[in-house]
Amino acid sequence: MSETLERPPTTDRGTVETWLRRFEAVLAAGEAGAAAALFGEESFWRDLVSFTWNIKTLEGPDEIRAMLQTVLTSVRPHNFRIEEEPSEAGGVTESWFTFETEVARGRGHLRLKDGKAWTFLTTMTELKGFEEPMAERRPMGAEHGAAKDRLSWLEKRQKEAEELGHTTQPEVVIIGGGQGGIALGARLRQLGVPTIIVEKNERAGDSWRKRYKSLCLHDPVWYDHLPYLDFPKNWPVFAPKDKIGDWLEMYTKVMELNYWSSTTAKSAKFDEGTKTWAVTVEKDGREIVLQPRQLVFATGMSAKANWPSFPGMERFKGEQHHSSQHPGPDAWKDKRAVVVGSNNSAHDICAALWEAGADVTMVQRSSTHIVKSDSLMELGLGSLYSEEAVANGVTTAKADLVFASLPYRILHTFQIPVYEAIRERDAKFYEDLEKAGFMLDWGADGSGLFMKYLRRGSGYYIDVGASQLIIDGKIKLKSGSDIAEITEDGVLLKDGTHLPADLIVYATGYGSMNGWVADLVDRETADRVGKCWGLGSDTPKDPGPWEGEQRNMWKPTQVENLWFHGGNLHQSRHYSQFLALQLKARHEGIPTPVYGLQESFHKS
Repeated sequence: MSETLERPPTTDRGTVETWLRRFEAVLAAGEAGAAAALFGEESFWRDLVSFTWNIKTLEGPDEIRAMLQTVLTSVRPHNFRIEEEPSEAGGVTESWFTFETEVARGRGHLRLKDGKAWTFLTTMTELKGFEEPMAERRPMGAEHGAAKDRLSWLEKRQKEAEELGHTTQPEVVIIGGGQGGIALGARLRQLGVPTIIVEKNERAGDSWRKRYKSLCLHDPVWYDHLPYLDFPKNWPVFAPKDKIGDWLEMYTKVMELNYWSSTTAKSAKFDEGTKTWAVTVEKDGREIVLQPRQLVFATGMSAKANWPSFPGMERFKGEQHHSSQHPGPDAWKDKRAVVVGSNNSAHDICAALWEAGADVTMVQRSSTHIVKSDSLMELGLGSLYSEEAVANGVTTAKADLVFASLPYRILHTFQIPVYEAIRERDAKFYEDLEKAGFMLDWGADGSGLFMKYLRRGSGYYIDVGASQLIIDGKIKLKSGSDIAEITEDGVLLKDGTHLPADLIVYATGYGSMNGWVADLVDRETADRVGKCWGLGSDTPKDPGPWEGEQRNMWKPTQVENLWFHGGNLHQSRHYSQFLALQLKARHEGIPTPVYGLQESFHKS
């Protein structure tokens, strides 16, 4: 992806201005066909809310024309203006631009090839008349002058917290108070949308604090900022879990979020007549029924644990648990541990158990993509998310939009050369891993980690040291055979190998987020929503048909007023803006006709 950032500026402004003027003119005239003709045969328009009230990618002139024919009269796009000096390299001209619609302002990115649009990104940045109170619009804070019975800032805040959910109802309830729920809550707070975040843990950040002690972010700090408030400049490149937990707790207080900790969501039911949800929660030992119009599941991609079902699990005499419940390695010195799985959590847990003095074996049942952290940082992320990128003027917000400007249909073509370079750079490392018996892969098409993440959310490990332990035999490895049964004292594999164990950790991943809907609403509603996550790439664990965007994430679903928000810190930050704008528009009664509502093809 670095080639999209390192192109020297040129004086290709005239080409872009001509295209944008022509584009604006035919849009104003309602000529959808003429607008679509400005796009190449291979072309992509990715819209984040501004034209479609959806997160949608249109592929090719026919799909673009069909979309414009439907939305032009209500969107009324205009005022397209170049924002930065365009650049050109390899026959592709790039430009950032701003624009307006009837109800919003936006920012976009254009790539021209042979005079026609190749990729086109449009994003909504703010709703007219509902701009966020920032910069020159920031609140005064102090109220100069004198008035009787005046409430201080703190008293106003306390009054709001006491009333919301009791004598007044929120517009939005967010179930899940991890980074996703917190980021969205902060966006909605700034937009003036009454919101309650429901979190079962005692403190914000506990979803991180309560994981195994060696857990840390594998993504670098520049990739992980929250909205409005960046990590400080002395923050570690890879943040340990407890620092993240403390940061999230601090953030909820500083951003003045209505955060209901120690609160468990018990059930939710939608009233078709009033178009509101009845969300029953248990807080402070009593049940409260919240009645929001909008319900958001921000329970995270890694929250609905996939518990395997192996014969004999009930007779195991040792301890067994899912990786999400793993407390850490301290109790297992001089004990035998078997970890089932070979992705990030499995590697982290194996390494920590070895460090604590356990005899640990990893059971690898399928191939895994491995990439060394320093190689990923330098070759995969460095041009967008690094100190060097910041020095080059690439803010986190700009990096997010560069990422967003590459449609998923062709993103793998940008990723493949990156992983080919990594493969060459670390050839000896991969050779040693394979000699140790580790089953490696590079994704279905050689596009590596990021596409695996987008397609299935699993199947990879960012190496921060565990791979060398496998190479050296310090973490024992058993690969190529699945589990036949769990015995009283270990794991029996199908090839006849018996692995004695005092502890079994099932690092077997997580299920689709709509599983939480089945738990809290009902199975029928969960099935109407369908599977969350994945692109429909028809690669392993991402069945087709092609969707071209993350299924059901950050956009309208087949169930009215029901939304999903999740992903890593980058996605929680980036997409919270677009989900918040959709919720704000509905709160203010702005018409939001959704174009291209996603169909449901898979239940889970």
